[in-house]
Amino acid sequence: MNDGQAQAPHAERGTRAILDALAEGDPNDLLTLRDLLSGLGRRAFGMLAFVCVLPAFIPIPIGGAISGPLLMFIGVQIAIGLRKPWLPEFIGKRGVHRHAIAKFDKRLSPVLSRLEKVVRPRMAWILDSRIAGLVTGVLLVLLGFLLSLPIPLTNYLFGFTLLAFALALLERDGALMLAAWVVGIVAAALSWNLAVQAAHGLDLLI
Repeated sequence: MNDGQAQAPHAERGTRAILDALAEGDPNDLLTLRDLLSGLGRRAFGMLAFVCVLPAFIPIPIGGAISGPLLMFIGVQIAIGLRKPWLPEFIGKRGVHRHAIAKFDKRLSPVLSRLEKVVRPRMAWILDSRIAGLVTGVLLVLLGFLLSLPIPLTNYLFGFTLLAFALALLERDGALMLAAWVVGIVAAALSWNLAVQAAHGLDLLI
């Protein structure tokens, strides 16, 4: 059996099943980004976005600063119509160890098991339409930029919103993508309002 045949089933698995499979094996094995994306086809953008958004949930000050630019990079590629992610060599050979994936898998498994009851492949035209891809890409760039800014109490807001984008791409769920658009626009508008208010308050203090 060739590699393509061996990897093809990954393109049909749910997110939790993919994470379970990736978590199996030597905990010290390094899985590069190219390994993670291999065999996923059009769902590769979703897996890449899923991996890139994870630092936003780590309780460190630079979590958003790590995730944000990476998600902007993904958004640009979707916006210009690439069918699968392009990664420069120095990024493609980087990755995560299996023990880190196992840790996130264990933490997210209860949430993903509930999501699998409502998230499923549907309304694929939302994901395949050129105009829809432009909207998705632009929103990923905008939300990734906002995530990278040191705006207090927004990491989880943008993190969960971007996670919805990732799951919609990974599960091929157009209905979830529509919902992610709405939440993303609302989150961006709220952040803009907070920024305007903060700037106004700063002017009053000066």
